[in-house]
Amino acid sequence: MTAPDRLAPGDPAPDFSLPTDTGETLSLGDLRGRKVVLYAYPAAMTPGCTKQACDFRDSLASLQAAGYEVVGISPDKPAKLAKFRERDAITFPLVSDADKAVLAAYGAYGEKQSYGRTVTGVIRSTFVIDADGKIERALYNVRATGHVAKLRRDLGLD
Repeated sequence: MTAPDRLAPGDPAPDFSLPTDTGETLSLGDLRGRKVVLYAYPAAMTPGCTKQACDFRDSLASLQAAGYEVVGISPDKPAKLAKFRERDAITFPLVSDADKAVLAAYGAYGEKQSYGRTVTGVIRSTFVIDADGKIERALYNVRATGHVAKLRRDLGLD
């Protein structure tokens, strides 16, 4: 597998309809008319992913006040996402992309560097999608710690 194709500002955001941590289905189309922060993370309940999810949770009120909805996406099964939500009081939807097709469509699954080795997996990424369903920002290889604060600054919320 080679490096995935990456999205750029102005590209249409790939649509999806995926199971959530609550057993419902969430489609990107359901959020049309609202701005969306979709962030891709490798695995629920790991230290980095927990830190990132808690940062989004703690910033959710100000993101929502600025008109953004937050959605987390990972290849974890809905049952694991539900445990993650309950354990860490996650207050936004987590969607399951078990076959990684949506992650790949966003360029967030493929070859990456991990501890000096080339591996295939989820590339920690964040996508800001405008109300019309177009990519406003596509941020790849973001850090788990400090990323939400940087995103808030970049969006003019701080």
